[in-house]
Amino acid sequence: MNAAEIRRKFLEYFEKNGHAVVGSSPLIPKDDPTLLFTNAGMVQFKRLFLGQEKRDYSRATTSQKCLRVGGKHNDLENVGRTARHHTFFEMLGNFSFGDYFKEDAIRYCWEFLTEELKLPKDRLYITIYNDDDEAGELWQSVAGVPAERIYRLGEKDNFWSMGDTGPCGPCSEVHFDQGEHVGCGPECGIGKCDCDRYLEIWNLVFMQFDQAEDGTRTPLPRPSIDTGMGLERIAAVCQGVASNYETDLFQSIIRYTAELAGVKYRENEEIDTALQVVADHSRAIAFLIPDQVLPSNEGRGYILRRLIRRACRFGKLMGLTEPFLWKTAGKVVEDMGDHFAELRESRDFMIEVVRGEEEGFAKTLDKGLEMLEAELAELKAAGTALVPGETAFKLYDTYGFPIDIVRDVAERHAIGVDEAGFEALMKEQKTRSKAAWKGSGDKDLAAVFHTLLEQDVTSEFTGYEAMADQSEITHLLSEAGEAVEALEPGATGWVVTRSTPFYGESGGQVGDSGELAASSGRGIVLDAVKPSQSLTAHKVAMTQGQLRVGDSVFLNVDRGQRLATMRNHTVTHLLHAALHKVLGDHARQAGSLVGPDRLRFDFTHIKGLTVEEIVRVETLVNQSILDAVPVSREVVSIEEAQAKGATALFGEKYGDSVSVIEVPGVSMELCGGTHLDNTGLAGQFVIVSESGVAAGIRRIEAATGGNAIAYLNERRVAAAEASALLKAQPADLPAKVRALQQQVKDMAREVKQLQAKLASGTGRDMLAEAEQIGGVTVLAAQVEAPDMNVMLEQMDALRSKIASGIVCLVAGHDDGKVSVALSVTKDLHGRFKASDLIKPVAAEVGGGGGGRPDLARAGGTDASGIPAALSKIKALVAG
Repeated sequence: MNAAEIRRKFLEYFEKNGHAVVGSSPLIPKDDPTLLFTNAGMVQFKRLFLGQEKRDYSRATTSQKCLRVGGKHNDLENVGRTARHHTFFEMLGNFSFGDYFKEDAIRYCWEFLTEELKLPKDRLYITIYNDDDEAGELWQSVAGVPAERIYRLGEKDNFWSMGDTGPCGPCSEVHFDQGEHVGCGPECGIGKCDCDRYLEIWNLVFMQFDQAEDGTRTPLPRPSIDTGMGLERIAAVCQGVASNYETDLFQSIIRYTAELAGVKYRENEEIDTALQVVADHSRAIAFLIPDQVLPSNEGRGYILRRLIRRACRFGKLMGLTEPFLWKTAGKVVEDMGDHFAELRESRDFMIEVVRGEEEGFAKTLDKGLEMLEAELAELKAAGTALVPGETAFKLYDTYGFPIDIVRDVAERHAIGVDEAGFEALMKEQKTRSKAAWKGSGDKDLAAVFHTLLEQDVTSEFTGYEAMADQSEITHLLSEAGEAVEALEPGATGWVVTRSTPFYGESGGQVGDSGELAASSGRGIVLDAVKPSQSLTAHKVAMTQGQLRVGDSVFLNVDRGQRLATMRNHTVTHLLHAALHKVLGDHARQAGSLVGPDRLRFDFTHIKGLTVEEIVRVETLVNQSILDAVPVSREVVSIEEAQAKGATALFGEKYGDSVSVIEVPGVSMELCGGTHLDNTGLAGQFVIVSESGVAAGIRRIEAATGGNAIAYLNERRVAAAEASALLKAQPADLPAKVRALQQQVKDMAREVKQLQAKLASGTGRDMLAEAEQIGGVTVLAAQVEAPDMNVMLEQMDALRSKIASGIVCLVAGHDDGKVSVALSVTKDLHGRFKASDLIKPVAAEVGGGGGGRPDLARAGGTDASGIPAALSKIKALVAG
């Protein structure tokens, strides 16, 4: 049974038993700022387990793509060397959100393993938490597992918690006996050793308590189930192999890589490790890039860069000298693209990114390895068994070497690495790394509306049809989220009504503003938010009287603001479609902000747009506006929307029913925002700016309607002023500016030539100032030079005339800064080096510097110290 069949059987089995089949969420957690990557199946359901979100199902099943690298799951050095360690893996899981509990979870688990997968019952063993008598009894009564095959373990092994506080509970693990030949000896057993004989294949978590800060646990009103079974492990068991790498999930890539390298698998341990590393990392890379993680020097992008470079390093060990990882990552798409459609959709872009990263790294790999090997040889000769942290950091900082590569190479020489020293040096440089992956979960919003979410409070959105509505206040909260009976004059708080025309901020569209009025009082709606998909809350500043729960209120949206926002939102759909046409399908939305004043659209693309590309995009969008195409909104099932070919946006969660916004012949996207009825109402579109915001992420800021006209008018005024200043027609401005630029360059060249002549003349006159100090010719002088470059030209002129000696030139500048240049001829390097002499000399002018033995330079800030600096060089030579 191959892995695809196991995955299919699992999802079909649980669907047959009333579970909603939910697609895998992205590797970047949308609502969890505590995680670098999605590392378990329950991550996308965390808000459900916490009672902060409600969905239209109470039991679900998934095959979740996961990544564990970094943080507490930092086992990267073991990946490729052991049978079970991976970066990327799939987690099969079934979940109950207050529906079924232990009995059904155990029954489903046992039935699937023994009846669907046909695993022999006598080779299955169970572990439970020490105090969980209920689970022990259920395994016997429901599954028929003999008591002697049920083991009780402590909190470390069989108790799970979401964090220091919150939902937690005992868990139960299923282990498969792979046989004595896999074991570690007579003492081998569950809870006794870490060998692979009794392989854990499935973990059932029984979430039944809420843990407080003091450690006390109270029963949850609605206990839940969270399970996880690694597809790679269960595939190894079903296929009867001892290592995950021998399953079909990896063998296809391993064989392909071995063919590329001209090597064979299972003939050489070092080659096997390299093949397994490349297979594992190729899978992680192929999945990370479609989920909008791109190589960079911090956060998630740094993890991806490490994986690419580590795989390249192991490829080189196999003799792969040309870029190859883009091919093996492409093989992953070929093998897994049928189940994960995002792989196929992003294939070309992913390959372009990987190949570009490989080629860039290849330029520095050889130099870095040469430096490392030289350092290792010196360490071995000196009898030192540790690579200094400074060396590891220099390799990272100069050559982009991840610490993993340093460690891998050093291990081959039986030398360790001072990783603590490396991390200390990295700390300052990477202070922003955590901020780079803080995610987008709004914890404050969830905290304010926690009580309402637990009570399943909802409100109906009527804003698609109208911008005004009459409704009833159902809940009032203070700004901090405390329930109140009334909002008094001058107070600010949250108002929830049975229905509302106000759009709550979500999907990149800002919340509406406007007014809320009752017979007893009125207030300004400052903002509208959506704590959940079915709840909208209004932030209201009271201007008159008071509002009470139960009051009938009139809700009126600011029509001008809403229309301006709708122009921008509809145009983002047109812009997305235009980028696809001009740049390719890889240009996918990576974020947006749609408000009344502007639109901001982030998308995946690895280089800046040319002027021609910007013009083409702008032209396509304006053509769609000129065509005045009707915009339709239709609510359909998610399956129907997908069948229609509607574009789902990255990281968004969708229920069974979705809203499809279609501009016929141009765009069709899943979107819950508010839109124009006709593209012609957008009026005008203009791109204000295009820039990079992260590695591989570009940003377009644009304006529509009156904002676009105002922007164009500003540019018209600016062009008119420039035309007047340069005495040229607007169309002639580029040629006029180019001519002026050339004129400036010519004048700068003339100035430089004059300075060089002056320097040469000064050099000839200055030779007479040279002194003999301790048998050494020393020329120390203050010179006139506008910058260091001119002073170095003076230095060259002098050095050409002094066969042996030391020259020190110091210049003060108009801005109060000081430049120092110091030269020592080669014959004197046994006694003096410019790089050593420069530091005490520069200290006299309040600065520092460095350089080579023959030439060093420095800068300072204290011109009053110039005489002391000139005296210092003479004193140093005199000894």
